[in-house]
Amino acid sequence: MSETVMKNLPLQEQPYEKFRQQGCRSLTDAELLSIIVGSGSKGLSALSMCRRILSLPECRGLAGLGRMKFSLLTGMKGIGPVKAMKLACIGELSRRIAKENVSACLDLRSPETVAEYYMEDFRHEEAEKVVLLMLDSRSRLVGEEVISRGTVNMSAISPREIFLTALRYGAVSIILMHNHPSGDPSPSGEDLSLTAQVEQAGKLIGIELADHIIMGDQCYFSFRQYELLM
Repeated sequence: MSETVMKNLPLQEQPYEKFRQQGCRSLTDAELLSIIVGSGSKGLSALSMCRRILSLPECRGLAGLGRMKFSLLTGMKGIGPVKAMKLACIGELSRRIAKENVSACLDLRSPETVAEYYMEDFRHEEAEKVVLLMLDSRSRLVGEEVISRGTVNMSAISPREIFLTALRYGAVSIILMHNHPSGDPSPSGEDLSLTAQVEQAGKLIGIELADHIIMGDQCYFSFRQYELLM
């Protein structure tokens, strides 16, 4: 459907006019995206382009936009770097809004709940990422920081760095999380060693290591659940 053909549609079926007459809630996902993207390319309307993107196996709807690689987006007809950035930002905004809505009732004392909540954040990482969660006296989240990203040697991560971050947030307890890109969350010798060091250092400082959770492919390992924390 070209832009010219799209303009020949009944007014109520054109995304901009449909928005004016019926409001944004009346728009389909593709229509919403087409308004944000703005324009298509020769012979391809913005609406057709957005429908095509949302139907891709790598996307499969709005929630998948944040998972799509930038190179895949820019490789599609009519999508340059600016449009690709807009689409990627929409995906990231959707992810953050969804997390914010869920976080209010997130039980950080439950390893299963924590792993389920953060699983998608780690799922598509191709290298290890280490995240530190900071909790208050009521086990509520007061801060979240990525403390390492890339090819990570867990033995090189310093407990000092972890607790300096925790002290900055005034944390009472912490949860350490990282992923195994292999998909197997079983702890390595380095994982075991670091966990023991952090637990002991936390006892001296007065900040409890509430858990260390390792993310795999749709699975996880919790040091707390396996009673590897005192």
